[in-house]
Amino acid sequence: MRFIALVLSSLVLGILVGHIYAPDFGNLYEIMLYILILTIGIDLGMNFRLGEVKRLGKTALMLPLGTMLGSLLGAFLASLLLGIGLKWGLAIGAGCGWYSLTGPLIGQYSAVYGTLGFLANLTREIFTVLGYPVVSRRISKELAVSMGGATTMDTTLPIINKFGGSDVALVAFVHGFILTAIVPFIVPFILQF
Repeated sequence: MRFIALVLSSLVLGILVGHIYAPDFGNLYEIMLYILILTIGIDLGMNFRLGEVKRLGKTALMLPLGTMLGSLLGAFLASLLLGIGLKWGLAIGAGCGWYSLTGPLIGQYSAVYGTLGFLANLTREIFTVLGYPVVSRRISKELAVSMGGATTMDTTLPIINKFGGSDVALVAFVHGFILTAIVPFIVPFILQF
């Protein structure tokens, strides 16, 4: 709970500082993300065991498939509940948290739904940062990885590593990698109909 309070207070502080003073960071965020991923990679490499990869075999393939199907099912239900066209809802859900890709892809067809796709997927990432520490205590740490979608190989990986451990971080990295590989194909495919 203390971690969530720290994350939320950091967010609020960042908003206040950004409102008062808006420095130009350029691509510093991207460099920091690469350093973060490098650090997690070093940690994974130090704890790497071949037996772990063999054990992950089935889980590593089934978890991303389950995540995608769950995201599409949730998007289908949300479309019905909110009165959004099924095509738009499924395309937004198929983004699996990858807001920087989903928003622009959908935005080529509709600015409104592109914005909605961006915000919905950004919200998924934020909920993962805030929710994984809590959810991973209630259900399997590996299954809780699915809430992060494609973000589990980059931005939410440190949270998963901290609260799930190195073994779960390896599952998360593979999970995010597979989803990152398929999302750019599934979203445009849905938008064709």
